Amino acid sequence: GFHLSGTVTEPATATEPEVTYKVAISFDRCKITSVTCGCGNKDIFYCAHVVALSLYRIRKPDQVKLRLPISETLFQMNRDQLQKFVQYLITAHHTEVLPTAQKLADEILSSNSEINQVHGAPDPTAGASIDDENCWHLDEEQVREQVKLFLSQGGYYGSGKQLNSMFAKVREMLRMRDSNGARMLTLITEQFMADPRLSLWRQQGTGITEKCRQLWDELGALWVCVVLNPHCKLEEKSCWLRQLRKWGEMDVCPLEDGNYGNELPNITNALTQSSSHSQDSLARPRRTVFTRAIEGCDLHWQDSHLQRIISSDFYVSPSYQREGESLLFNSQGQPLWLEHVPTACARVDALRSHGYPREALRLTVAIINTLRLQQQRQLEIYKHQKKELLQRGVTTITNLEGWVGHPLNPIGCLFLTLTEACRLEEENCLEISDTGDSKPPVYQHIPVATGSQDSTESYLSLALEVALMGMGQQRVMPEGLYAQDKVCRNEEQIIARLQDLELDPVLVQTLRKQCILLLEGGPFSGLGEVIHRESVPMHTFAKYLFSALLPHDADLAYKLALRAMRLPVLETTAPAGDVTHPHHLVSVVPSRYPRWFTLGHLESQQCELASTMLTAAKGDMLRLRTVLEAIQKNIHSSSLIFKLAQDAFKIATPADSNSDTTLLNVALELGLQVMRMTLSTLNWRRREMVRWLVTCATEVGVRALVSILQSWYSLFTPTEATSIVAATVMSHNTILRLSLDYPQREELASCARTLALQCAMKDPQNCALSALTLCEKDHIAFETAYQIVIDAASTGMTYTQLFTIARYMEHRGYPLRAFKLASLAMTHLNLAYNQDTHPAINDVLWACALSHSLGKNELAAIIPLVVKSVHCATVLSDILRRCTMTAPGLAGIPGRRNSGKLMSTDKAPLRQLLDATISAYINTTHSRLTHISPRHYGEFIEFLSKARETFLLAQDGHIQFAQFIDNLKQIYKGKKKLMLLVRERFG
Repeated sequence: GFHLSGTVTEPATATEPEVTYKVAISFDRCKITSVTCGCGNKDIFYCAHVVALSLYRIRKPDQVKLRLPISETLFQMNRDQLQKFVQYLITAHHTEVLPTAQKLADEILSSNSEINQVHGAPDPTAGASIDDENCWHLDEEQVREQVKLFLSQGGYYGSGKQLNSMFAKVREMLRMRDSNGARMLTLITEQFMADPRLSLWRQQGTGITEKCRQLWDELGALWVCVVLNPHCKLEEKSCWLRQLRKWGEMDVCPLEDGNYGNELPNITNALTQSSSHSQDSLARPRRTVFTRAIEGCDLHWQDSHLQRIISSDFYVSPSYQREGESLLFNSQGQPLWLEHVPTACARVDALRSHGYPREALRLTVAIINTLRLQQQRQLEIYKHQKKELLQRGVTTITNLEGWVGHPLNPIGCLFLTLTEACRLEEENCLEISDTGDSKPPVYQHIPVATGSQDSTESYLSLALEVALMGMGQQRVMPEGLYAQDKVCRNEEQIIARLQDLELDPVLVQTLRKQCILLLEGGPFSGLGEVIHRESVPMHTFAKYLFSALLPHDADLAYKLALRAMRLPVLETTAPAGDVTHPHHLVSVVPSRYPRWFTLGHLESQQCELASTMLTAAKGDMLRLRTVLEAIQKNIHSSSLIFKLAQDAFKIATPADSNSDTTLLNVALELGLQVMRMTLSTLNWRRREMVRWLVTCATEVGVRALVSILQSWYSLFTPTEATSIVAATVMSHNTILRLSLDYPQREELASCARTLALQCAMKDPQNCALSALTLCEKDHIAFETAYQIVIDAASTGMTYTQLFTIARYMEHRGYPLRAFKLASLAMTHLNLAYNQDTHPAINDVLWACALSHSLGKNELAAIIPLVVKSVHCATVLSDILRRCTMTAPGLAGIPGRRNSGKLMSTDKAPLRQLLDATISAYINTTHSRLTHISPRHYGEFIEFLSKARETFLLAQDGHIQFAQFIDNLKQIYKGKKKLMLLVRERFG
């Protein structure tokens, strides 16, 4: 009958013994309707054992004995034979069958049992009746379980891939016209709608994750495919419609364009141009991922023109009708299909998906002929309006809906339909190359089957043409991050497919022709002369076109890429009268541009296009000039221009050959532009940029270095100019790298000195020291720099800067100048009594040591300044001690006599210092005692001991100190414990 059973043996392996499984398969009208196998494998696909038994039956039908259904065999037995049969059956399986056999026996012997009310008995081997549904066996529970599992993994562990392969399975079922396709898709959708993350995302107001979004998109697209099945029954369609509406009304149902409402036209309407679209987002209908499928349920295939298009390659208009205008045929008599483009393409996808590839191709050709005619008419319209449009310099966009990034992926669908027809199936096309990537497809030209005379066209050249048309369509940037991201992704997918095409002469001709049309196409083309401010940029597309065209028509390649360089949304003002599609009419918040979420990506694509052109134009001064101008005009980001400059530099200086001067100059010019752009704005990469520019100028040569030194003020801050630019230019490495002769070295040095002096004048605080260093070798310049420092010292400089320069002067062998600067620094300083760890203390000690080494006069000059500026007793006593240890004037200034005697603290200038130190100790003591805690008592006693040492340097020091201690005991008698300690130590 219709029941196949057998045993399948799984051979032994190194680790597992041989296993045998029992398999049973029921079938009906060439479909497997149910399966069971002893392996217990749970999967949505049949296990290997079921497949093995089925293949055995298909390949070796004569080895499988065909018997009548079991009911026929039983019918031929008499009473005794039946008794025997049943008893043997029970004996063979008594453990499993006996309870069931007893129950059935009881029921048959009971006259009023249910079993006796029915005529006859069931037979599992007899097959179904003609009216029964017959469909392939699908384990529904397994489908649910697997989808649930993959969704719970949230796109990790390859679950996204698994779900995509389930979608692919649905497409395969549709193509085989297996009615389970829609059933399986329903089961998958139910699990998607039950995903607990949906309500979570909705509550948090966050978007669905990127991976998940793509899965939902594919789900929506598959439903469009299912409902557009050209041969489905009406009741099936209405059942799907009910389901889709139910899902679409659930508040967790994801929206078509991420989280934004959007006013795309209804799928069944042709595109109408009107400003009646509501501005209010609340009035916009809510579009979910199922909305297009719901709208698709309104479409039918009964149109007689459509039926004729898809059923014949030779459907043409009668020749006598070709004179006048026709909506059904073009002037060559080929049929047109004037439907909203994405909708028409959804029909193509449905035909392809449901296993009608020839019909899909025929409809595709009709759509392309329609697009060509529209392109032609738009060109004619534009020629009439051209003058006015160019004067206004602005256009209104006619395409509310872009084809690239569209939920129905119209361009991708047409391209796939056409290229599939041209695919060369190699013998081993299933083999995967060593790297694990599948090899790129190989295509051949298949002529278009057509009733018209011109049969030179191939499906492959049509595929290229329609991809270029679609990608080149001028369209407004959609709203919302998701929709914008999808535009970029879809564009990259189409380009990746285009790159699989080997461009032979036929395709090159198609490419050139289409590129010329795009350049001339006015406002209908994204590469036309005038585009709308919010037009989707063409950089990625133009980069592909440029590389593809370059070997065949360089002029056209450059013209196109240069035209595409613009990014009007970043131009600061929108021209008046810029009326775009309605919901941009009134912008509540005035901003430079609406929310272009992918702007960063788009700008980097613009940069990539420029970089590609620069690389190609290497060595061609004229081309490089035009590319450079385009960059300077269109790229507004300093970091991107810097990247281009670096790219150009890398390409211009290959490691294995000579530098290319043309491209090096471009790199330098771009670098200079970056310097000017970032001079007054903060940029965290500024230091890196400045260093790079000097490296680049060094590669270009000595003239470039002279030039940047001379015009430093428009490129660098004074600090950068002295500490990075001039310092690097004057370094030993630079001189060696350029192998300069003496006059060239002198010229560079002279420019660097001039720069140094100019910077020191402009910003003495930060540049004086660098200026002095740069001018060391030139006496006049050095003197000038020193004078600038002296002039600025009284007003514009801090003591730290002055001390640093003073020490530099001493190091250079100018001790008197160092002394002068140290004295100026002292006038800016003020050290309070408690600042005994101040960073300037070292400078003060150094200044006093310097003065002491110069002689008595210098020491006498600096001590009043020290006394005025330093109020910290320990520092003063340190200075005093150092001054009394050796005789002054040991620096041995030529022409000075030096007595070699130690100085006395009784006489000037040290007397003044001693008095100031004692007075500082007294003041500090009182200050410390106003707020002292017992844990600081010990430390305080030590402090007083130090004070005593200083007091004793005076002639009557011991008397002064005793009076001081008495005084303390009197004033602070309340601090009994402390005064006890004072008495113990000092009497």
